Amino acid sequence: MTKTLAFERDKNEVPNRAYGHTFEQGGWHERDQSSTSAVLGDGGVYSSLDDLVKWDHALEHHTLLTEAEMKPAITPVKVPDDSVREPDGTPAEYGFGWFLNSYKGHPRMWHYGETVGFRTTIQRFTNHKITIIVLCNRADVTPANLALKVADLFIGPQH
Repeated sequence: MTKTLAFERDKNEVPNRAYGHTFEQGGWHERDQSSTSAVLGDGGVYSSLDDLVKWDHALEHHTLLTEAEMKPAITPVKVPDDSVREPDGTPAEYGFGWFLNSYKGHPRMWHYGETVGFRTTIQRFTNHKITIIVLCNRADVTPANLALKVADLFIGPQH
């Protein structure tokens, strides 16, 4: 992964980065992250689609984490009072860093992110060896909806 970095203001630069956009007062305006969302490990990690594909490949083939090391990430934990929810408000199963709700009966691990002018999702269907990554630099898009439309083309109904 050569185009991924943890951005620290006044310490490094993000070459060829995208800026977010929001539609306000009848027009599109370029936006950057707020200082509270651009923290390391959250909105402060910048990557490219190519690098995210490499990262996904490393997870799938256990070259980044062994199968045993990955197991806690894909094992649902009991969260008190259903406080972990999907973006639509539905209670969600959660592992270490992944939502684990199935989709149309298909096992799925997924996550999303959003900050000022940006929306993202990664949807991994490990039984089908399909990962869908959607990166948007505008605030009026729901990338999970786009990703699941793509998933529908490949996974079909559960048997």
